Amino acid sequence: MTDPFLADAGWADATATPIAGDASARRYTRLARGAARAILMDDPEGDTALFARLSRHLLSLGLSAPKILAEAEGRLLLEDLGDGLIARLATDPETEKRLYLAATDALVALHRHAPPPDLPRADPQHLAAMTDLAITCYATNAGLAPPPGTKEACAQAFERALAAHAPETDVMILRDYHAENILWLPEREGPARAGLLDFQDALQGHRAYDLVSLIEDARRDVAPETAEAAIRHYLAETRLPETPFRTALAVLGAQRNLRILGVFARLAATRGKPGYIDLIPRVWGHLQADLRHPALAEIAAILHPALPAPTPEILQRLKSPCPTP
Repeated sequence: MTDPFLADAGWADATATPIAGDASARRYTRLARGAARAILMDDPEGDTALFARLSRHLLSLGLSAPKILAEAEGRLLLEDLGDGLIARLATDPETEKRLYLAATDALVALHRHAPPPDLPRADPQHLAAMTDLAITCYATNAGLAPPPGTKEACAQAFERALAAHAPETDVMILRDYHAENILWLPEREGPARAGLLDFQDALQGHRAYDLVSLIEDARRDVAPETAEAAIRHYLAETRLPETPFRTALAVLGAQRNLRILGVFARLAATRGKPGYIDLIPRVWGHLQADLRHPALAEIAAILHPALPAPTPEILQRLKSPCPTP
């Protein structure tokens, strides 16, 4: 049966090949029509109009988001930016550093502009409230009953830390800025060499947020030398004061990693995706490194008795609610 959306866009006779998706309900299909390529995105639960608007915004800044070729409610036909994910290409230290500096350049360029004004703000209160999943999903599903009031105490402590060290919401944050969402486009120049794929959940937030997302990747180990080079490059390009920025990286990193623990536990328990549990030890390592920062001493004291370390037994328990494949 002919797909009316693709027929109207002139792609009805294209060959379709499914592409692996992400943690959301979005589905991606690569279309081929002779030498031409496009990506069909189906997102029945999301706001495809928002994705299209944000894509156009990023393109207007000289960055590489997919061009919108056709759109309808719940569906988009996108420019195909290829398969060159930096997660696949960063196979040696020098290549990894070069790719991560290019990804950092894209953030520098993005942060030279004000965010779209109608995006929600990732202010301290909003970010602090998002830490609850670590208690309600990760700790609880692991079989630990945290002390009463832990969730509230953690959120309050995070709100204080974020208000003190990362209160600004003056840039657009893409939120899932990591190596499996960034394409290497060597034929382009400057910041446009980093292809941006996942930005439909963008917020107005702090400029350290996406950088710590990049260097504290849940899915792959980033060499410490690469992470440090990215931080130094960002600081050199923006001329921000170093010590406050590094503190913001630690506070926002802890917030992100704590939430990711909960999100991965929830994906395993409610969506039957136990593979995310295998990523938890790396996330745990990032969290512990962040919590060693003096600005997070209060939060570390709250979390220490509340969260179990991801031992093999705990990881298996987190997988157990999942249906058998």
